[in-house]
Amino acid sequence: MNSRTRKLTLSALFVAMTLVMLYFASIWPTGQLGLAAVASLFVAAAVIELGIGSAVSVFIVSSLLGMLILPNRTAPLLFILFFGFYPIVKSLIERIRGNALKWLFKLVVFNASLLVMWFFMREMLLGFAGDVQGAFFIFLVGSVIFIIFDFGYTKLIWFYIDRVSKFIRRGKNS
Repeated sequence: MNSRTRKLTLSALFVAMTLVMLYFASIWPTGQLGLAAVASLFVAAAVIELGIGSAVSVFIVSSLLGMLILPNRTAPLLFILFFGFYPIVKSLIERIRGNALKWLFKLVVFNASLLVMWFFMREMLLGFAGDVQGAFFIFLVGSVIFIIFDFGYTKLIWFYIDRVSKFIRRGKNS
């Protein structure tokens, strides 16, 4: 299989798997956050297998199709506002030297996304998101949860690289 065909095929596969996860997230309200995060793993796989340019395409196509065809818009919105683009941003941030600087950038990206989400989903944020103390609480707790998420996400990416990627790359040589 030539390189362009492989890229297109894998991109389509990653978009399809992302949409499956977002579909499950849209019909299972209690799992929206977790399944939107799982959906982002296919964007991370696109970064690893195809590069940042193709991963951006996977993110954009998945986001547009998710908003157009899924029955509930919350999961695709979570994907668009954070989970979908985070693997791309994370791959760029991980290139920076110095852990403190990496974490600073990651937290800035997360909190900027949370601020944007705030305006889209204010009612969903525990009902007390309108006052300053509620906002501080959400951003503080959100940042702590994000740090835990990032550690777990990194472990999942390494699992993908160690256990799954070799099978996809083996198909590259066929």
